Amino acid sequence: MITAASQPTPASKHPGHSSGNGLVSPADEFNARLVANVHPPEWVHPEPAKRYNLVVIGAGTAGLVTAAGAAGLGAKVALVEKHLMGGDCLNVGCVPSKALLSAARAAAAVRGAGEFGVEGTENVRVNFGRVMERMRRLRAGISKHDSADRFRELGVDVFLGAAEFDSCGCVIRIGDRELHYKKAVICTGARAAVPPIPGLEDVDYLTNETIFSLTELPPRLAVVGAGPIGCEMAQAFARFGSQVWLIEATHGILPKEDADAADRVKQSLLADGVTLLCCGKRTQISKTDAGIRITLGSHDNDYDLTVDRLLVAVGRAPNVEHLGLEAAGVEYDPRTGVKVNDKLQTTNKSIFAAGDICSRYQFTHAADFMARIVIQNALLPFFRAKASALTIPWCTYTSPEIAHVGLSERDATERNVPIDTFTQELSEVDRAILDGETAGFVKVHVAKGTDRIKGATIVAAHAGDLISEITLAMQHGIGLKKIGGTIHPYPTQAEAIRKLGDQYNRTRLTPFVQRLFHKWLAWTR
Repeated sequence: MITAASQPTPASKHPGHSSGNGLVSPADEFNARLVANVHPPEWVHPEPAKRYNLVVIGAGTAGLVTAAGAAGLGAKVALVEKHLMGGDCLNVGCVPSKALLSAARAAAAVRGAGEFGVEGTENVRVNFGRVMERMRRLRAGISKHDSADRFRELGVDVFLGAAEFDSCGCVIRIGDRELHYKKAVICTGARAAVPPIPGLEDVDYLTNETIFSLTELPPRLAVVGAGPIGCEMAQAFARFGSQVWLIEATHGILPKEDADAADRVKQSLLADGVTLLCCGKRTQISKTDAGIRITLGSHDNDYDLTVDRLLVAVGRAPNVEHLGLEAAGVEYDPRTGVKVNDKLQTTNKSIFAAGDICSRYQFTHAADFMARIVIQNALLPFFRAKASALTIPWCTYTSPEIAHVGLSERDATERNVPIDTFTQELSEVDRAILDGETAGFVKVHVAKGTDRIKGATIVAAHAGDLISEITLAMQHGIGLKKIGGTIHPYPTQAEAIRKLGDQYNRTRLTPFVQRLFHKWLAWTR
């Protein structure tokens, strides 16, 4: 997330932060509208209040939700942002990436339309410039929700600048201004991590913070890192027409996901033309006249690639620098972020944290609900809300999508939690067959011998939408039996979840129960 603690990156590495209007590029009407909303050039800072109930550092999702919620309760709130309000999600994350993925899916759908009897789709070409222009236009329209003007209208004092805690423990400095606070919240997020690959610093590489500034499709693209961002972008650019290599140091892709689920996505990436080089070793990068040269070993083979652009997507690093955390008595780890307890308090009990800066769940929706916990615990302490009570799903938006919530089979094994697993293949669900989207499944884990759901993984075209039914069930103690007894519209892909309820109910028909039932039927004839 690009927030108050983000540090400037060399312009040669990240042109999106250094050209055009000085904040985003290219310099067009849509980016001008974006900047006018989320970092107005002529913004006039308010006169600081004598004391704030809450000062929020960082205007990404966690910071925005915290500030808006606290102001809605009547608290006097200050919100500080160094770069662009809206943070990672709006500017360089969820919003622009999903715009690209939607365009890539549209291209793939047209190319595959022949299977449905649609003719004349053989020579589909993507106008990448228009794809990116559409993204910028939509992003600019959405940005008004995160704008400085909107938050001023909500009663929040908005300051655009770098914040730093003072050693006195009750003041945050922004240049020559002092913000006195009763409670403070650190919501400075995270930035793209840079791996120690020899030669990487000598080339003009992309991260998620700069790839959305592209205006021309790279003919050859290498992606380092086969996590969610790497897989999503590799597949999208392959569908746009780039020749794509996806490089991963470990075996396979999406190492945090269910192995069966990751394999389904892997097969889809390969079908889209992505070349996967996993178990990559001895990777070296250099700049040549022909482009960016990458040499590596993968599965006992040596590769020597030349590409036009390189995307680095190997994870996130928390923005903990230059905040004065030491002076404020806030403990942190440069790799994992700010240390918090279950109430999201830092080691300074007057300072809280929320979002990517302190959570292993680096998702917008997780930051949103963590912010709600902070509001309760900072302003309404009798509620004593706990982060551990959150049931957090997530989704990787490849085609097909992978959505997950709760325990995986690997988690259950490592924690010695006995489970039963029920799986429904989409190839046996009528709507998935009719949609031509059978390369997926729904897998649910229950506590052994019960229908109490402990976790689930869904692989489907719209897995992110389907997972919410299971998340709701887990959050409110609804088991597979009740899901199986709930009417789902036919034909829908969500029927796969109901079918799992049927699977569970059939396990209750033990031989003893069946014998009793047969005797009852015989007696009633």
